[in-house]
Amino acid sequence: MADLQAMSEALQKGKAPDVVKLVKEALDEGMDPQTILDDGLIAGMSVIGEKFKNNEVYVPEVLIAARAMNQGTAALEPALLAAGIKPENKMALGTVKGDLHDIGKNLVAMMFKGAGFEVIDLGIDVSVEKFVEAAKDPAVKLIGLSALLTTTMPGMKDVVEAIKKEGVDAKVIIGGAPVTESYANEIGADGYAPDAASAVEIGKKVIGA
Repeated sequence: MADLQAMSEALQKGKAPDVVKLVKEALDEGMDPQTILDDGLIAGMSVIGEKFKNNEVYVPEVLIAARAMNQGTAALEPALLAAGIKPENKMALGTVKGDLHDIGKNLVAMMFKGAGFEVIDLGIDVSVEKFVEAAKDPAVKLIGLSALLTTTMPGMKDVVEAIKKEGVDAKVIIGGAPVTESYANEIGADGYAPDAASAVEIGKKVIGA
């Protein structure tokens, strides 16, 4: 019987070849791809997310675990598609106009992927129009805005206002070093994440997932 616990542990250690091997073994045994995803890959990434939040692991460990997760998911993808399994939730995120920082954003993207979200990474220096366009996709439930400079923070307000004006269902969460909860409330964002590890929790809460 395929060992999902071993898969989860290999992922936490960032052992990508082992993760891929265990995914293939599980598929060869006819295991349900959704079970492999939930109880093997996502379970492992959730442990890393929790440890990251508690400062038990740091960015490098998260990055190698995420790489193992990506390779495992790539091995699993054909089976998921064949079974018609799609991620339940879709989110788009990016760094606001004028801001070229992406480490925090990339970490947040990995955390959401690790939690089973389909993630559209809009990149850095993203215009208001691009965020609005992403929010118009009915499948996108959540928009994440990142800023690392106080000078680019007003761009978050512009995005929140533009998205609200469109009357779409997507919720907006914001984060980044200079960003605070009171600023999120002030500009009418739906949520504020103090760090990458808590972003998924906040995101799920605001979309009721």
